[in-house]
Amino acid sequence: MSQANTKDLTTLPVGRLGLIPLISCKDLGEKVNDWLIQWRKERSHDELGSFAFEGYQRDSYLLPVQTARFGSGEAKCTILESVRGDDIYIMVDVCNYSITYNIGPFTNLMSPDDHFQDLKRVIGAVSGKARRINVIMPYLYESRQNIRNGRESLDCATALQELVSMGVENIITFDAHDARVQNATPMHGFETIQPSYQFIKALLNHEDGLHIDNDHFMIISPDEGSMNRAIYLANILGVDMGMYYKRLDYSKRVNGRHPIAAYEFLGPNLKGKDMILIDDMISSGDTVLKISSLLKERGAGRIYICSTFGLFTDGLEKFDKAHKDGVFDKLLTTNLIYQSPELLAKDYYITCDMSKYIALIIDTLNHDQSISQLLNPVDRINRCVTNYMSRYTK
Repeated sequence: MSQANTKDLTTLPVGRLGLIPLISCKDLGEKVNDWLIQWRKERSHDELGSFAFEGYQRDSYLLPVQTARFGSGEAKCTILESVRGDDIYIMVDVCNYSITYNIGPFTNLMSPDDHFQDLKRVIGAVSGKARRINVIMPYLYESRQNIRNGRESLDCATALQELVSMGVENIITFDAHDARVQNATPMHGFETIQPSYQFIKALLNHEDGLHIDNDHFMIISPDEGSMNRAIYLANILGVDMGMYYKRLDYSKRVNGRHPIAAYEFLGPNLKGKDMILIDDMISSGDTVLKISSLLKERGAGRIYICSTFGLFTDGLEKFDKAHKDGVFDKLLTTNLIYQSPELLAKDYYITCDMSKYIALIIDTLNHDQSISQLLNPVDRINRCVTNYMSRYTK
């Protein structure tokens, strides 16, 4: 029986569970729903038949919603089922660029701003009726605009304050660009979750012959911003880590910025070692591919690029060429945001499914239990590596 089923039910549910994945998060939401259905149907408890567990075991936890648009492009949200007293979890992918809507005779692609507005529409439709409103936003809206340099807006902080002012109690996100943004809403729940275990699990399930030890393996950070991720994973695996930093030429300005004079490496000898190059997101991909090529010049073995969010804003052609040229071996990203069919068809791509993890978090929070153990994947990673290595030592 799964971990979720064997968990002791020491608390009552906060309310009847309701899951609202917006159209941007439809596929991931359906997978999460399938896990919840399976676990709760298999679960047994003396009190399951009592009124406190009304609606606990159902054929689906998805709540039907409609976000209709007027000809002007404006929209509204309608909840098609009662949510009174429910514990609601709203899922949204603000990076899903595959969805369109019409303004008169024109067709628009939905931007992150449009997705965020739809999220607020759903919140507005359930406010005052639901017992608790929780938002699961894997890619935190405006998370890259988290600090102020000069006369700039603080969009991420503003967005978070807007959500809590509408009644949201908990915000769940993954690998926030800077977790300190939670200081904008100190009196409400905010969790930023790392997919470290899912990266290791997916990699070991797809690759053979890896030796996860200090003599054969390393973790690399492509810049100083990802150092904490690299240090955390390196400490769990018991291997060395290294990082690159950009040395800037402060005597010049190009397009308002100091140009990069060189990429400098800090770390031990990496010749012959396999390695994970880890970052929170791949936007254009220029940085990770440049670092991968520099690692190969230093004699690196197999290189696995791991990134929580694969945006690929410049397309996949440069990754195709880099893989063909041997710059990297595999590319791993999660399904927390939209994955194009073109990406999923690549032979060098490995997807990391996060639906079971999200379902565990929702199931635990619905019982108002601590998720600390779920947020700390050390034991799971060590168990996964031990089982993997045992296959090659027998």
